[in-house]
Amino acid sequence: MGSKDVHEISEKIQSMEIRGAGKIARSAAEALRQFAKDSDEESIDEFLSQLREAGGVLISSRPSAVSLPNSVRYILHRVENTRVDDVEELKEAAIKIADEFIKNSVEAVEKIGLYGAKRIEDGDTVMTHCNSAAALEVIKSAWGEGKDIRVIASEARPRYQGHITVRELAAEGIPVTLIVDSAVRAVMKQVDKVVVGADSIAANGAVINKIGTSQIALCAHEARVRFFVAAETYKFHPETSLGDIVEIEERDPSEVADPADFEGVNIRNLAFDVTPPEYIDLIVTEKGVIPAQAAIMIIKEEFGWAVGGRW
Repeated sequence: MGSKDVHEISEKIQSMEIRGAGKIARSAAEALRQFAKDSDEESIDEFLSQLREAGGVLISSRPSAVSLPNSVRYILHRVENTRVDDVEELKEAAIKIADEFIKNSVEAVEKIGLYGAKRIEDGDTVMTHCNSAAALEVIKSAWGEGKDIRVIASEARPRYQGHITVRELAAEGIPVTLIVDSAVRAVMKQVDKVVVGADSIAANGAVINKIGTSQIALCAHEARVRFFVAAETYKFHPETSLGDIVEIEERDPSEVADPADFEGVNIRNLAFDVTPPEYIDLIVTEKGVIPAQAAIMIIKEEFGWAVGGRW
């Protein structure tokens, strides 16, 4: 029935073996693609039922990364609205739709890099946080255009995604400095622009991203440093336009410290925080550059069909 790959991908997303909103979205699409390819269902209704079930398994993996349900929504909506008489044709359509999502996702990051690089000036020092493919593409594109830039990257405890970022930038030859998260305010006076990614963007323009992002935004606001978010449109959260609140994920406390070493101590591992729209200068998407307050327009344009629906 092809569910093995779905469960394996789901587990890897939950354990953060697969991390980063874009990679999570593409992995979910790949899982549904493989599910359709391996499916032995002989009726359209049964195939759709099993595909929806597979989508549900994937969505349950990570509550904060809206790219995950949005990728599943993208595929299911189009498969459900494909008019064919034969189940094999529908399976082929599902495979093609999943491939289309993956292709669009990769191209979106490239476009974000091109648009965002226009906001980076020669001589800029750019701060980034965690490990965002879209944010890094902005930096790499600016560097590729011949701009003399420097990067300061925070380590992003407790999973240290910042270590991945600095290695990736150093491999490109980009001058990069790694700092501890708590040093952000101390070095902000050296920074010209901040570029971060997003796991989810609400209808009011608030950005949910790796814990520590909102503190960086606050420090940037205080220092009058421009704060940019680089994010594909499938990271915008449709349900927030109906009043739903984005669930903020708390992960296993053992990622922070071994509870056995701290008897009587409550250890919390908040994985994400919320940056208010008034601290965000621009959001760079593959559709163009928008103010945070225009997030609702992206949601209406891209996900109007999903708002209020199951998927």
